[in-house]
Amino acid sequence: MSLTAPAQEPGTTPGPAPDDTGPDQRLLKTSPLRRLLGRPELGSVVGALAVFLFFAVIADSFLRASSLSTVLYAASTIGIMAVPVALLMIGGEFDLSAGVMVTSSALISSMASYQMTANVWVGVGVSLLVTLAFGLFNGVLLTRTKLPSFIITLGTFLMLTGMNLGFTKLISGTVSTKSISDMEGFASARALFASQLTLGGVTVKVTILWWLALVAVATWILLRTRAGNWIFAVGGNEDAARAVGVPVSKTKIGLYMGVACAAWVSGQHLLLSYDVVQSGEGVGNELIYIIAAVIGGCLITGGYGSAVGSAVGALIFGMTSKGIVFAEWNPDWFKFFLGAMLLLATLLNAWVRKRAEATS
Repeated sequence: MSLTAPAQEPGTTPGPAPDDTGPDQRLLKTSPLRRLLGRPELGSVVGALAVFLFFAVIADSFLRASSLSTVLYAASTIGIMAVPVALLMIGGEFDLSAGVMVTSSALISSMASYQMTANVWVGVGVSLLVTLAFGLFNGVLLTRTKLPSFIITLGTFLMLTGMNLGFTKLISGTVSTKSISDMEGFASARALFASQLTLGGVTVKVTILWWLALVAVATWILLRTRAGNWIFAVGGNEDAARAVGVPVSKTKIGLYMGVACAAWVSGQHLLLSYDVVQSGEGVGNELIYIIAAVIGGCLITGGYGSAVGSAVGALIFGMTSKGIVFAEWNPDWFKFFLGAMLLLATLLNAWVRKRAEATS
C-alpha cells in the first residue's frame, strides 16, 4: 500500500490538507474547573474550611476576634518556616535541621551581643551570616557528595543540637542565655521582629506580616520568575533539568539558604520575644514544618506544590492547636489530630491530583 498522496490534476487547485490532529492543544482554553482542580492547595483549602467550621461549632470562643488573632499568631510562627521548606520540597529535597537552626540563630544573636557587650543589632547581623553559612553548608554538601538530603540534614540536625547545648553551657554556664533586654538596640530590634500592632481593638503580631510577605515573595518566585521554573524542573526530574541547562546545584543551594534565612527571622523573633533562649528548643519543629507543607499539597517526591498551600497548612496547624484549647479538650490529643489531618490531607491531595489528570 502506498502512503504517498495522489497527485493533483493539472490546472486544479489543491484542497486543504486533512486535519488528523485536531486543534492545537496549546491554543485550547482551560476551563476554570480544570484550573481549580489542578491547584496544589485545593485539598488543604477544603481541609482548612472543615477545621474552621468544626471548631466554630464546638468551641464558643473560637470566633472571637482575640481568639482568631491567637490562631493567626500560632500559624505564623510555623508558616514563616513552612514557606521555604515547601519550596525546598518542591525542589525535591528535605531539611531536618530547620527546627534547631531557628534556635541556633537565636542563641548566636544573644551570645554575640552579650559577650561582645555590643549593640543588639551586631548580634543580629552576626547571626544572619552564621545562619546563612549553615544553609550554605547543607546545600554545598548535598550537591558535592550526592548523598540524600535526609542523611545530610539529619547530620546537621544532630551537630546543631549538640552545639546549641555545648556552647550555651560553655559560655553562660547554664542551658539558657543571659538576658539582653537592657542592651542598646534591643527595643528597635524587638520592634522589627517581635512587636505587635493594634488594629480595630485586636492585637496583631508582627510575625503575621512577616509570614504574609514571605508567602507573597515565594509565590512570585514560583510563578513569575525563571528561578521558579528551575525549582519545579529540579524537583520533577533533576537529570532532565540539568540536560536543558538548569543550574541544579545553584538552585538547591539557594533553596537551603532560603530555609536558613527564614530560620534567622524566626530565631530573632524567638529571642526578642522573651530576651532569653533555652538551648534545647526547636527539636521536633522540623517535622511540623514538613507536615504543614505536605498538608498544603507538596509532594514528598518533589516537583509539585505551592507557597500558598504551605500557608494554608500552617493555618490548619494554628486552628487545631488553639482550637483544642478553646474547646477545653485535653491537649495531649493534639498530636493525634495532627497525624490524622496529615493522612487525610495527603489522601485528599492525591484524589484531587487524579481528578485533575483525568479532566486534562
